[in-house]
Amino acid sequence: MSRLMIALFVAAGLSVAGSASAQMYASKTTATPMSKDGYAMAKTNADAQYKTDKDACSTLSGNAKDICMAEAKGKDTIAKADAEAAYQNTAKHRESARVAHAQANYDVAIEKCDDLAGNTKDVCVKEAKAGLVKGKADAKVDRVVADTRKDAAVKQTDARKEANADKLDADYKVAIEKCDALAGAAKDSCVTAAKTQFAKS
Repeated sequence: MSRLMIALFVAAGLSVAGSASAQMYASKTTATPMSKDGYAMAKTNADAQYKTDKDACSTLSGNAKDICMAEAKGKDTIAKADAEAAYQNTAKHRESARVAHAQANYDVAIEKCDDLAGNTKDVCVKEAKAGLVKGKADAKVDRVVADTRKDAAVKQTDARKEANADKLDADYKVAIEKCDALAGAAKDSCVTAAKTQFAKS
């Protein structure tokens, strides 16, 4: 088998492993708010899981141990970032959680690259870095979109309030104009009724 074929098989294997790792650390953040008690419980559970995962890594050695520790730390960081995002329930915190996912994927991928050598390792490192850059970029875009939606909603609400005020003012002017056709007590009564109807002082 030629060196080229071997390199292609290795690259394909890394690609599959990378996508599996990315799925393992896929973002699970949602817009559903978490209670304070739920948040505290999530952090406690993350600490307990990290201790279990860390203990499991102690049976390994060399780069296998480094990969295991990177995975354990990544899971811990992600669990806490997701809990924070759910508790705070803001676009900025959801962005931070997604960045934590991207960083965890990167840290594990870099450790896995250490098992390689030469150009294959260089490609592995570049792919890991590209994944981190893409993850951070996507997180930022999502946050900006969420902020834009929020701003748009506020602007729409303000515009509706202003439009409703303008419409009421226009209707009030029509009512007052109609009163001008009257005279004396009838006119006074008409004006009073219009002011009451349209909450004018």
